[in-house]
Amino acid sequence: MDNERSNSALLALGQICLNHGDGERAFGLFEAAARSGSADALNMLGRAYERGWGVRRNPAVAATYFQAAAEKGNGWALFNLADLCLSGEGGEKNPVMAYWLYTEAARKGVAKALNMLGLLHEDGLSGQLAPEEAATFFHAAAMAGDCWGFVNTGRLHLVRNEIKEAAFAFRKALSLGFCDVFLAVKGLLESVPLHPDLRPVLLESERLLHASSCQAQPVSGNGRSDAGASSTAPSDIRF
Repeated sequence: MDNERSNSALLALGQICLNHGDGERAFGLFEAAARSGSADALNMLGRAYERGWGVRRNPAVAATYFQAAAEKGNGWALFNLADLCLSGEGGEKNPVMAYWLYTEAARKGVAKALNMLGLLHEDGLSGQLAPEEAATFFHAAAMAGDCWGFVNTGRLHLVRNEIKEAAFAFRKALSLGFCDVFLAVKGLLESVPLHPDLRPVLLESERLLHASSCQAQPVSGNGRSDAGASSTAPSDIRF
C-alpha cells in the first residue's frame, strides 16, 4: 500500500511538472515510479519516450514500455500501443493489430478507443468499409463521455442534415472538450452552409476558443490527455 501511495505521488508530481513544461523532471519522476513495476508508471514512461519529455524521442522504446504496461492490464497502454501500430511509429504499421488493441483498450474502459474503432470502420481499416458500425462506435464513445465521440457523431448527423441532432452532439462535445475540440467543431460548421439553428453552436465554439486562448490553427485531431493517451495516431476526427 505504501509503495502504491509513493508511486501515485511520483506520478502526480510528474504530471504537475509536465503541466509546467518541465519534461526533464517529469521523466525522472516517471522513471522512479516505474522501477517498482507500476503499470501506470510504465505507461507514462512510454509516453515520455513517445513525446520526448525530458529524453530523446524514441517511439520504439516507447512501444516496449507500453507493451510492458499492457501486459499488466493497463488500458491506456493498450490504447497507446494501438496508436503506434496504426501509425507505424516504433515498428511496422499494422492496422489489424491496432484494431485488436483498441478493442482490448475499450474493454478496459478507455472510451477514446471506441472512437478510434469507429474511425477504423469508417476508413475500412477494420477490413471493410462499415459506416453503420462506425456510427455505432462513435455513439458508444460519446455515451461513455468521450468528446471526440460526440464530435464524430455530430459530424455524421451534419452530413445527413439532421440539424437538431448535430447541434446536440456538438454542444456536448464543446462542454466536454478543449482547444482541439473547439477548433474541430468550428471547422466542421464552417465547412458547410450554416443552418440558422447551428449558428449559436458556432458562436459558442468561437467563444470557447477565445476564452481558452487557443491558437487559431488547423485541427491536429490529437485531442488526447497527457494523463495516458497518445497523440501520434491519425486524427480523431474526419472533415
